[in-house]
Amino acid sequence: MAKEQNKKKEHWIRKLRNKYRLVIVNEETFDERLSFRLSRLNVFVITGTIVILLIVATTFLIAFTPLREYIPGYTDVTLSKKAKYLQHKVDSLEVDFRQKSLYIRNLKDIISGKVIESDTSLHSSQGKDYDNIKYVKSPEDSILRAEYENESSYDLYYNESDELYTPTSSLSNYYFFAPLKGIVTDEFDLTKGHYGIDIVAKDNEAVKATLSGTVIFSDWTVETGYVIAIQHQGNLISVYKHNSVLLKQEGNVVKAGDPIAIVGESGELTTGPHLHFELWLSGAPVNPKDYMVF
Repeated sequence: MAKEQNKKKEHWIRKLRNKYRLVIVNEETFDERLSFRLSRLNVFVITGTIVILLIVATTFLIAFTPLREYIPGYTDVTLSKKAKYLQHKVDSLEVDFRQKSLYIRNLKDIISGKVIESDTSLHSSQGKDYDNIKYVKSPEDSILRAEYENESSYDLYYNESDELYTPTSSLSNYYFFAPLKGIVTDEFDLTKGHYGIDIVAKDNEAVKATLSGTVIFSDWTVETGYVIAIQHQGNLISVYKHNSVLLKQEGNVVKAGDPIAIVGESGELTTGPHLHFELWLSGAPVNPKDYMVF
């Protein structure tokens, strides 16, 4: 029994490998034009290869060319964007048409002596009530806000969501960044009209922002040379005078510790390279040494 099965397999394999000749001849002269030597195995291999190539080519066309839009189930990725644009355009045309219709009707009423309508704006918000909208905070939102406030309470970065001029009466909650490390040669003294401190440091040292804020002044003055002033949160202003170079311009937003100038001795009221540093709270000068170490 086993021998018969083996013989059948060998016979089947032999049939697959048997060579056949495909000849193309002229029907009238019987001249041979083309001839091919084929086997059943070769035909199967060639046919399978062609089918695989067709499948790969079709997949490529569907996935990477615009032809996929013509296949049911596929659509243009920009179709929704175009639909929204057309919707807005139709709404605008509708409002414009209504306004022009009202304008023409008013002209007719004026010509005929009738009373015209006073409102020709035709706001699209008519009939919409926004007073009944209620905002409810979810427990997850409250937990997320508490975690963020707890983690960011000691950050020195500028919080753009807070108001710049939040009133405050104390600076105890601020974490100041020393603008320059050096020796304080002249102290804060209101009686002498010295509203800041003078700090001597090495040449070409960078002057850094003491807190995050917005530059409100960055220019040259005759008496104090290159001066830069920063508005901070809580109606607090820091001023840096006698610089040799200014690194920030008016309107720039800076973070605590950002370099804003280079120490120098510019201006008439200077006796050498140093930084004159002032802090102003609600229009009154305060002693910087009470809040930071130089």
